[in-house]
Amino acid sequence: MDTRANRFLPIVLLLAGFGVSTATAAEPTWTQFRGADRAGIVPDAALPVQWDAKKNIRWRTELPGEGWSSPVTDGKRIYLTAAIPSDKAAAGEDASNGSFDLSLLIIDAETGELQTQQTLIHQTAEETQKIHAKNSHASPTTILDGDRLYSHFGFQGTVCTDLQGKTLWINRDLSFKAIHGNGGSPVLVDNRLVFTCDGASEPFVAALKTDTGELAWKCPRPVEAKKKFSFCTPAVIKVDGKQQIVAPGSNCVLGIDPADGSILWQVDYDGYSVIPQPVYAGGILIVCTSYDKGGLLAIDPRGRGNITETNVLWQLDKGAPKTPTPLMQSGLLYMINDAGVAYCLDAASGDRIWQKRIGGQYSASPLLADGKIYFTSEAGETTVIQASRDFQELARNDLGERTLASLAPLDSSILLRTAKALYRIETP
Repeated sequence: MDTRANRFLPIVLLLAGFGVSTATAAEPTWTQFRGADRAGIVPDAALPVQWDAKKNIRWRTELPGEGWSSPVTDGKRIYLTAAIPSDKAAAGEDASNGSFDLSLLIIDAETGELQTQQTLIHQTAEETQKIHAKNSHASPTTILDGDRLYSHFGFQGTVCTDLQGKTLWINRDLSFKAIHGNGGSPVLVDNRLVFTCDGASEPFVAALKTDTGELAWKCPRPVEAKKKFSFCTPAVIKVDGKQQIVAPGSNCVLGIDPADGSILWQVDYDGYSVIPQPVYAGGILIVCTSYDKGGLLAIDPRGRGNITETNVLWQLDKGAPKTPTPLMQSGLLYMINDAGVAYCLDAASGDRIWQKRIGGQYSASPLLADGKIYFTSEAGETTVIQASRDFQELARNDLGERTLASLAPLDSSILLRTAKALYRIETP
C-alpha cells in the first residue's frame, strides 16, 4: 500500500484542520444512509459493545421480502424498504425472475411491531432485471426529511411519501439498463434529491425537485469507460462556504454544483463499479475507485476543471475497500476492505498507522460511536475496536445471520438488518 504525495499542493493544506470532522454533534435521529451528516459517526452515543442472538436483544422483527437498504429513524418509528415477491417465480432462488412489490416498511421503534407494509412501485416480471448475488431490488436507503420520506429504487423510480406511507409523488422517467441491479442511495441538497444513474450506457447524475418530483437537472458523465456501471451514493460537502455534490463513477469523480448540475471539477482514475461513498473532513476528500484493484484518492476539492494532475494529495493503488465506506475523524482514516483487512491511515499523508486482518467478507459500511468502530461482516459478525492510533479489539458479536446492510444507531441502541429480520440491540 504505497502512497504518492502530490508535490504541487501547498503544504499548509496538509497540516491544517484535521481535528474537525463533518460529525459535530450527536444526532437524535438517523435520517439517511450513514446519518444526517453522511459521516457514519455518532460521537456521543454509548452503544452496546457486546451481544449475540440472545444477549442484549431488545426485539427481533421478521421482515417480509428482501432488501439491503439500511434503517432510518425519527426515534419513534423505523423506516426501510423491501422487495416482496408477488408471484411464485420471484419467490424462488433467482430474484431476477418474476414480479416484486417494492415496498416501504414502517416499524414501531419501541416494540418492533411492523405497523405498515406499503407497496410503492409494482415491478413487473418484464421490468425485473438480473441482479448480483450480493444485491437486492431494494438496496438504496430511504431519506427521512421532516414529514416526508424519499424512497429510491434506481432505474425503477423514486417515490416521495408522508410518514404513513401515502404517496405524494412518483417519478419513473429516468429508467436505464442497470448492471447487477441498483445500489446507490440518494442525498438531499436543499430542495434537490440527487442520485447517480450509472448503468450499462450513458451514465449520469440526476436531481429531482423535492416538492414535485420533476427533473431539476441531469449531468452526463464526461468520460468514456469500458465498464460504465457504478453504484455510488454521492456526498455533499461544503468548500469555501459553498456546497458541492461529489459523485464518483467509472473512471472519474465529479464535483457538481447542486444548483444547476454543472461540473465544477473532475479527477480521472482507473476504476469502475464504484460503491463506497466519498468522505470529507479537514479539507481532505477521500474517494475509493473500487474495481479491479481497490484504489483510493485523497483530493483537495477546491480546484476547477480537470484537477487530476494538481489536486490529488496522495493515493493508494490497492488494498482500499471496494464496497464499505471509510470513516474519517481527528486526522485519521479508518477503513475495512471487502476481504476483512482493516487499516488506520494518516489522513494528511496516507501513511499507514496500523493494519489488521479482522477476517470475513465485508459489504456494510462501518459505524463510529463514542470512540469505538463497529465493523459488520456479511456473515453477521460485528467486531468492535477502539478508534485510535493503537489497534485494540474490544469484542466480537455474532448473530449468525447474513447481512449486507449498514448499522444505524437509535438512542443508546443499534439497529441491525439481516436477510431475515431487523434487530434492536440494547444493553439493559
